[in-house]
Amino acid sequence: MSFLAFETTSNHASGSNAVHSRRQPRDEDRLILTELDPRAVIDHLDDDDTPINLTTCGSIRESCPKCAQTHLKLVLRQRSVRSAHLFCAGCHGCFDAHYPNGAGALTI
Repeated sequence: MSFLAFETTSNHASGSNAVHSRRQPRDEDRLILTELDPRAVIDHLDDDDTPINLTTCGSIRESCPKCAQTHLKLVLRQRSVRSAHLFCAGCHGCFDAHYPNGAGALTI
């Protein structure tokens, strides 16, 4: 199985005029990550010869808990993706995220 991840562009302001906040994360802002079986969130993983195209919506501050060197990418629902999740391009891990109070971080 191979993954091809594409990142979408953001409409947010960037460059020298953008204001960047560097605040310390609070406990209630911390995400708790749970590893998901990729077959539970992505369709058509049974065919090892067919690459899966994923469109990501950018990297997040959390790093992959498995390989600890890659920032996770947000993957929203799309053609072959059943549910929003966080994806590691390094180890191909899929993760759900929720806050310490139990609220889902990837749901609207």
